[in-house]
Amino acid sequence: MGIEGRLTVAMPKGRIFSDALTLLEEAGLNLPRELAEDSRKLMVEVPAEDLSFLLVKPVDVPTCVEHGAADLGVAGKDVLMEEDRDVYELLDLQISPCRLSLAGTPDWQPVLNPKVATKYPRIANRWFREQGQQVEVICLNGSVELAPLTGLADRIVDIVSTGQTLRENGLVELEEITRVTSRLIANRASYRLKSRRIDRLYERLARVVMGKGDCDDRGGPSGAVVHTSESG
Repeated sequence: MGIEGRLTVAMPKGRIFSDALTLLEEAGLNLPRELAEDSRKLMVEVPAEDLSFLLVKPVDVPTCVEHGAADLGVAGKDVLMEEDRDVYELLDLQISPCRLSLAGTPDWQPVLNPKVATKYPRIANRWFREQGQQVEVICLNGSVELAPLTGLADRIVDIVSTGQTLRENGLVELEEITRVTSRLIANRASYRLKSRRIDRLYERLARVVMGKGDCDDRGGPSGAVVHTSESG
């Protein structure tokens, strides 16, 4: 469960990272410059705060937390829903807001058993079942927007922020599936064994988040913990 004697936090590389770093600094953490710089380091230790950071791909954050390589992690709700890992979801950090949406070409017409391309096959399959629609889900790890343009799929399910990427590829947002923000998650054993330390960090972050407005799905040490495999 992380490095002995300190909390280890798994941080996602990419679009969430800078927002998460800003939030941690606003919570009063004194973080080294190397965290903010474009470094190839995968682990950064912060002795002054008794913290260690693991810098990993977003999809790997819940895995690192579930298996104890990290005590805590910052992960997008989309990743948590897709990975369905056995972790605790403590706090909606309200950073990197976006939405998971169904998209396609403007002239798309319903067909029998349409193909849908996505990086999120678990979410897509569940959502279409809930809509009573039978589809064939094709899993792609990149360039999902190409699928309708090449005939690989009729529609796509993907993350949408500004919609610029869709527009540049001649696609339109057809329906919003769910809103997405980033969450603070915890390893189950760490949550019990390091509860005081996790509680202190949680409270520092919660004060910043709640100072910016109400947050949804808020649990944590002083509230109801949300188990991601149950919450969806």
